[in-house]
Amino acid sequence: MTLYQQLQAREASHNPIKVGVIGAGQMGYGMISQISTIPGMVVTGISDIKKENAERAKAAFNENSDTPVDILVSTNFKDIVNSNQVEVVVDATGVTEVGAQLALATLIAQKHLVLLNVEVDVTIGPLMKKLYDAANLVYTGSDGDEPAVTTSLYEFAKSMGMKVLVAGKGKNNKIQLDANPDTANAEATSKHMSPHMLAAFKDGTKTMAEMTLLSNATGLTPDIEGMHGIKGDLDETVAQLDLKANGGVLDHFGVVEYVDGIAPGVFVIVEGQNTGVANELNYLLKKGDRKHHILYRPFHLASLETPLTIAKAVLNHDHAIVPLGAPVSETIAVAKKDIKAGETIDGIGGYSVRGVIEQHDAFVTNHHVPIGCITGATIAQKDIKNGQALTTDDLQLDSQAVVVKLRQLQDEVFA
Repeated sequence: MTLYQQLQAREASHNPIKVGVIGAGQMGYGMISQISTIPGMVVTGISDIKKENAERAKAAFNENSDTPVDILVSTNFKDIVNSNQVEVVVDATGVTEVGAQLALATLIAQKHLVLLNVEVDVTIGPLMKKLYDAANLVYTGSDGDEPAVTTSLYEFAKSMGMKVLVAGKGKNNKIQLDANPDTANAEATSKHMSPHMLAAFKDGTKTMAEMTLLSNATGLTPDIEGMHGIKGDLDETVAQLDLKANGGVLDHFGVVEYVDGIAPGVFVIVEGQNTGVANELNYLLKKGDRKHHILYRPFHLASLETPLTIAKAVLNHDHAIVPLGAPVSETIAVAKKDIKAGETIDGIGGYSVRGVIEQHDAFVTNHHVPIGCITGATIAQKDIKNGQALTTDDLQLDSQAVVVKLRQLQDEVFA
């Protein structure tokens, strides 16, 4: 049976998948609205630190659903996680410390977890995947997020035996390294977004984290720290993301990348594995005789696709995107202003640091710090220059933060 047919069967048997959603901001609200018209699936719990957000999402669900649901609403996510009316939990918070607490609580409650929180996934995902596997539960990133959509294209090509040279996403604007909640505030307000969230998009942290997640799911690595971030259309992307010996920018293939100019799409660049396949690609894609071709999906629907992952998890014990095992890449913290010793350092989307992708081996050698661990009472121990990658000697992490404790455990597990 297809996924749609399975959902129809759940609808016919009056046994819908019961979903708890943590975070009712832009992504959570859109997903809850989407679920209201999906057969065989209902939202039974919503939590947000602002109760009015949760109530608004509840109202949207019941306004659009054929059958109103008595949805539990709370500002405490544990009420939703521990409800016997919830069988799968969605993290739509985007906050690493909340995500870490939620992942642990959901594991203890013995329920599946679907993440719309790339930030926590690149920080403690390998550990949580191992723990959820041990409990026979599904831990997964979400369909619709660019890493999962790109992974689907990657696996599509690999399943046909093709060589995947590059995988990545489009970005719809140039990175502004010094973006912060103040500089992002006006645009965020106009788009009904959190200024911190928009700042994380603008300073590149979100892109770096997304490509870290893709790297950890495929084994592809950044060609250089931070990637190249070329600009171009589809044809220019193929030409530029080639080896330097062929006129491109890459030192080697097998990499993740982002491209300014092809958003909101995702892509993989492939090479036919033999002459017959290469000839057929040339014929089918109508780009002339080429050694490399780009396979491109021109959209990703973010949280609107998350219900597909929910259904995969509950109905088929399957996932959208998960780490292969030990970390392949990391999103490290880099100062985006001069920081003085004794200063409190804020985290993702704030004023102090931005994220940059780096191969895990270099991360270990350089004693760098995951940006997802910059939370709570993180204090600079030394003066730190703008543009400097933070090391473990530069700062004191918040030892009471759950995400920090879990990250320390992950480092021990995969040492």
